[in-house]
Amino acid sequence: MNQIRKKNEWLLPLFWVFFRIGPSTFGGGYAMIPAIERELVANKKWIDEKELADMLSIAGAAPGGVGVNAAAFVGYRKAGVAGAIAAVAGMTMPTFLIVICLSLIYLFFQDNPKVEAALKGIHGAIVALILLAAYRMAKSSILDIATTAVSILTFLLLFMAKIHPLAIIISGLFVGILLVKVKELFGLKVKTERTGTSTPKHELVYPEYYI
Repeated sequence: MNQIRKKNEWLLPLFWVFFRIGPSTFGGGYAMIPAIERELVANKKWIDEKELADMLSIAGAAPGGVGVNAAAFVGYRKAGVAGAIAAVAGMTMPTFLIVICLSLIYLFFQDNPKVEAALKGIHGAIVALILLAAYRMAKSSILDIATTAVSILTFLLLFMAKIHPLAIIISGLFVGILLVKVKELFGLKVKTERTGTSTPKHELVYPEYYI
């Protein structure tokens, strides 16, 4: 009974935290990574930086939006299925309300030059945020020659070959396992995370931003 009560105490905090993160979904899930890090790692300390990187890898590989997947992951970890539902509801509700409001506004002002200029400005800002998030993720994921080669090959396949991204993600899973087994077979050092460098306490893995 006490365990159920403790889990229920998490529902409102989970909903409220992800409700505040939700509006940063302009540009897609990867654009909200800095906001997720700010709230979960820096402010609430619900997870650490390594867990964040692992969570984003799983959330990005799983079907659906990375932001919603991350919310479900954290919510389930804190309060089970009910926590996952509360976190996902908090994440999606602001987006739902914003889209309805923007759709109504767009119907009346879609031909306004100022509105068009504002949307172009938002597009540019979102591209920068996604590139910055990609750079930060690469710093923690590209560890040696093998991971560098896999990253370059993946980039080339995505842009030059007509291969579905899901096939590349699944292939990456088996390539990673194969690389580890081959290194172990030849007695080479297996490196799964960056060592020798640490992020200062005042510096986040993904910098904060505001929209």
